[in-house]
Amino acid sequence: MSEENKETPDEIAAMPMDKMAKIYRKMQARISELTAVYETEVEGIKAQQEVLKNALKDQMLALGVKSVKTEQGTVMLGTKTRYHTSDWDAFKTFVVDHAALDLFEKRIAQSNMAQFISDNPGVVPPGLNTSTEYTISVRKPTT
Repeated sequence: MSEENKETPDEIAAMPMDKMAKIYRKMQARISELTAVYETEVEGIKAQQEVLKNALKDQMLALGVKSVKTEQGTVMLGTKTRYHTSDWDAFKTFVVDHAALDLFEKRIAQSNMAQFISDNPGVVPPGLNTSTEYTISVRKPTT
């Protein structure tokens, strides 16, 4: 399944599984190679970008301004506050005590929900939707 191999979907479906697994693993290896090159290049650019962001921030703080209009675009200085906890048990108790469930993000911990359903057959939270799909993974052979 390279540039020179233009198998049709029907031809691929007729291949022996061993051949499909070999081709699949070659594709995985190529994706890994390309991803490594991409990530290395992107990390270098991000490091340069961080130096520029710090220089812009320092200049704006020194000038006492929150935005500067330039010919290349408007540079804006903002703040970003992130929250985290070092004591999850105490935080969960606080949330329950203050009926502040909105302090959590709206997503379900997938493995925890699977374990809950496994441990509690027949108990399903209201509004829970599920979707199951087949997945394929191909590992290299063990020696």
